[in-house]
Amino acid sequence: MSEPVLVLDGLRKAFGALKVTDGVDLALRPGELHALIGPNGAGKTTLVHQISGMLKPDAGTIRFRGQDVTGLDAKARARRGLARTFQITSTIASLSALENVALGVQARAAHPLALFRDAASDESLNRPAREALAAVGLADRAHIAAGSLSHGEKRALELAMALALEPAAILLDEPLAGVGKEEGERLIALLASLKGRYAMLLVEHDMEAVFALADSVSVLVYGRVIASGAPAAVRADPAVREAYLGEEG
Repeated sequence: MSEPVLVLDGLRKAFGALKVTDGVDLALRPGELHALIGPNGAGKTTLVHQISGMLKPDAGTIRFRGQDVTGLDAKARARRGLARTFQITSTIASLSALENVALGVQARAAHPLALFRDAASDESLNRPAREALAAVGLADRAHIAAGSLSHGEKRALELAMALALEPAAILLDEPLAGVGKEEGERLIALLASLKGRYAMLLVEHDMEAVFALADSVSVLVYGRVIASGAPAAVRADPAVREAYLGEEG
């Protein structure tokens, strides 16, 4: 079995007396889609913030591609191949889809002076940006302003921006939030098409999508992982059914 690309070991985070992350262990393997589910207030987004580098844990370690990255910030982790999408779309509305993705390509440049290049006219940036757009089904929307895209297209654009980082792992924070049924189905199909090519940690409330996509599932309740394993086993776990899934399980 391949070594995990991402390993969380004993991760803890508290805000005053409130334990938001309480000793979380988790492993994400290359090519795996691992879903993280749990009720509102379980600590899922706080955990993703810690993994991405936006929030420092109080204790525990985060290892990415065999290296301890616990002390690195979000930009340093992104340059190492850890990409993230957000609950709230984070594209630049006035720029085209292509320009948004080209900026992502530019951001991974090793030399800081590269950030001063004109992304709009630099073919070394636009070529991989077009490839990323094609991978998410937005090739024909490349020159449309991001603000004019539908909500589902904006979600796909965010994913293209993540792919432009040439990631080893992608953190997906509720990619289906606010998306209608038809666009949701397209996004689920898109994520399914990327399975096996990227390690993905998916935070999602849509249980139909989770159990259709996930290779493995971890359930977070009050900052603790109460179950982790194959989707069918997690779905059948009595503690999970009681704490979260209820009759949906």
